Amino acid sequence: MEFYSNGKLFILGEYYVLEGAKVFALPTKFGQYLSVFPLKTKVLSWKSYDADGSVWYNDEIAILDIILNNQSTTDKVRNTLIDILHQAHLMNPSILENNGFLVETKLTFPRNWGLGTSSTLINNIAQWFQVNAFKLLQKSFGGSGFDISCAQNNTPVTYQVVNNIPVVKQVLFNPTFKEHLYFVYLNKKRDSKDAIANFRKKQKNLTEEIKQVSQMTDELLQIQNLETFISFFKQYEQNLGEILETLPIQKQLFSDFKGLVKSLGGWGGDFVMVASAENPTEYFAKKGYHTILKYSDIIL
Repeated sequence: MEFYSNGKLFILGEYYVLEGAKVFALPTKFGQYLSVFPLKTKVLSWKSYDADGSVWYNDEIAILDIILNNQSTTDKVRNTLIDILHQAHLMNPSILENNGFLVETKLTFPRNWGLGTSSTLINNIAQWFQVNAFKLLQKSFGGSGFDISCAQNNTPVTYQVVNNIPVVKQVLFNPTFKEHLYFVYLNKKRDSKDAIANFRKKQKNLTEEIKQVSQMTDELLQIQNLETFISFFKQYEQNLGEILETLPIQKQLFSDFKGLVKSLGGWGGDFVMVASAENPTEYFAKKGYHTILKYSDIIL
């Protein structure tokens, strides 16, 4: 059996999604495969490959340890994997009843890019166990669930949690100026759990902001020109920066850039979205950022 899930880029509504805002995200051309082969022994033989073909995780776990959620005290990756599989087992005990398995996962993007190593894994495991991926996420890793919506869809999506139920809508986003949109990797990965914890610490009453961001998600889909797009997101970054008590990334690192540099997901790492009338490759390369992808290179 083989399963596949798309990676994600969170374009509008990061952090706000945790409070129920309607947000906007794009699935990527990159993702993760999960292949499952039956074994006669009652073990899970697990091997995870990075995009370059190197093995980044290799382990053997007794099926009983998954059923009982027996976690080691030191190996974080192993503990997380056992917990996800344990929760999937509780949701559908029939899968691990009689077999062991050889499992291989293969990323098509470098693991440090932060395009959804965890969310693509959870969605793949949910497909394997034939369970609800959003529920599996909540029972194991936690988070808003927007990344699961990207894992499952091949088009842009809006995402909102209403009465604890994820509402996912496929939408049209095909801006005439997309050849002026780029995604630049900042050479460091941001831990989404840390980013969420930091937001929770600074949390204020955001009722008005949630309403505003939901409206902005609808407005974004109507923007027809690059200048409007740039000013739209500069205002958004300014507003979120005040809530996070953090300078937007453009003011921190790229204040001389003519155009837009917008953080994506957890502020302070992974990718930024760049909107520029001119090709920005040389500008970012001079600053030491060499992973610069055009919109058409990364977005489904």
